[in-house]
Amino acid sequence: MTSYYQLIKRETQSDNSTVAHYKPTLHAQGAWNEHEQHMAPATGILARELELFSPQSNLRIARISLDILGLIPLQEFTITTRCIRPGKTIELIEAVMSSGGRDCIIARAWRLLTQDTAEIAGLEDLVATSHPESLPVWDEMKGWPGGFIESIKLASDPARRPGKGLVWLTTELDMVQDENTSDLVRLIGLVDTANGVVPRNGLRMSEMQWAFPNTDLQIHMHRLPQGKWLGIEAVQQYGEDGIGLTSTILHDLQGPFGRSEQILTIRAMA
Repeated sequence: MTSYYQLIKRETQSDNSTVAHYKPTLHAQGAWNEHEQHMAPATGILARELELFSPQSNLRIARISLDILGLIPLQEFTITTRCIRPGKTIELIEAVMSSGGRDCIIARAWRLLTQDTAEIAGLEDLVATSHPESLPVWDEMKGWPGGFIESIKLASDPARRPGKGLVWLTTELDMVQDENTSDLVRLIGLVDTANGVVPRNGLRMSEMQWAFPNTDLQIHMHRLPQGKWLGIEAVQQYGEDGIGLTSTILHDLQGPFGRSEQILTIRAMA
């Protein structure tokens, strides 16, 4: 298997929405449970359907917001995509992943007008000083189980520590079998990993006393990502009442391109 998913078929409905049928491979397997999908490739396949849906040359995806409604089964599923706010300069589209008669993830994306703003462009996030090819392979995260974690290659900045740090990752797998994977889909399909690269209570599930799954993923992009390497500059914080937050500056080899946020439910491991 050389992909995370296999496309079964895609249908256009009378209301112009699309319904795509997919089968996950073992590479999409999650870390918390062996019978679920990892949110990272699930994000990638939803981003792919959003990217493919009625594209307009003068608009691009600037934000993707995903709410996780429950466990994402490692079995066949559908993604229904539709436009819920059409516009010539601002558009909101939605993709819903469903499996076994239940919605699993709701993803919404804002498409915004693109134009030349080079003369006023400016960034405050700094370019990462480390390059993934110059860093040693980082195998500590392989302490997490599941096919998705096994499918990725990681390199860690030496300053990474529990709660904060920079990790680079990439994958050689396509999102969908026998179909090209855009840079946007490839890198967005890795972003959810941010919640696991700087955990505050250990990197191996067997040693953890607290679980910290995220119930959402918010991705904002001031430009489209490029290439195959994603840099995750993450900060993870736990509150005192069972709720935490993972905040990330997202990098590619050109520099920072956006940010992500994940809200966490912190629970004692049984």
